[in-house]
Amino acid sequence: MLKLPKTSADQWVALAAVVDSGGYSSAAQALDRSQSAVSYQVSQLQRALGCRLLELQGRRAVLSAQGEVLLARARDLLEQWHALESYAHSLARGFEATLKLVVDVAFPRARLLAALEAFQIRCPQTRLDLSEAVLSGAEEAIIDGAADGSADVVVTSRVPSGFLGDWLYESVFLACASPSHRLHGLGRSLTAHDLEQQPQVVLRDSGERAPRDEGFLGAQTRWTVGSLEASLAIVEAGLAFAWLPEHAIAASLAAHRLQVLPLQAGASRSVPLYIVLVQPARAGPAAQTILELLHRHALDGADAESS
Repeated sequence: MLKLPKTSADQWVALAAVVDSGGYSSAAQALDRSQSAVSYQVSQLQRALGCRLLELQGRRAVLSAQGEVLLARARDLLEQWHALESYAHSLARGFEATLKLVVDVAFPRARLLAALEAFQIRCPQTRLDLSEAVLSGAEEAIIDGAADGSADVVVTSRVPSGFLGDWLYESVFLACASPSHRLHGLGRSLTAHDLEQQPQVVLRDSGERAPRDEGFLGAQTRWTVGSLEASLAIVEAGLAFAWLPEHAIAASLAAHRLQVLPLQAGASRSVPLYIVLVQPARAGPAAQTILELLHRHALDGADAESS
């Protein structure tokens, strides 16, 4: 069971004010209290702790060695105290304690991070639970979230029946391989038959109930991986070819670590992404905020995305 502390926040604030302002008189003005009240708070604090926190150097009060260590710890606790109060005020205004966001990996990471940076400023007391999804994983998150609250906002390539979503972004996937790959060595336009002879790397669907396949899957050898980063690394190493999001491979293309495959048709394909408020009637200010910010940053200019 927690015990009441022997010292109070007021006492530590009084000590900090004396140190920061250089004396009791200035501290009293800063705190809008009488000088005797500030002096009493500090003396009571020292008495409760059983050690001297301040020393006089001329007319200036400075921290003792013990006081310096203890006040530094106290400042951290006071900041946490203010954060707790601010959190309570946010909850009272209706801000969610936690926001559960699920984003399809096809959405550019640079734009996502820009939106999250702005969200942190606008909703500092809301904890963010962020998950990435591939293919049907985002659809499952919407359906499950409506039933059990496990997702609040979802960026998905398909909106399940019974839900409404707004168009957010058009992600372009490019067929690519390392410049040293055999497919580039053919020196001509490539056919589906050419692709069938080489390993293709694909992302594993993160959904469990009805996983789906998309795109060209005619290769006799298929490597399935769990992340976009793993897929990119395998393709850059020359081990396979893949269709990868343009925003994720821009830096690799510019550095000639990857090269777009010269297909007769289908070298690029577009994947529309939508944003869904899973339970719109219950969506709080934080959910509305991330919805607005994702829309805003999805419309921004060229990405600085490298991976």
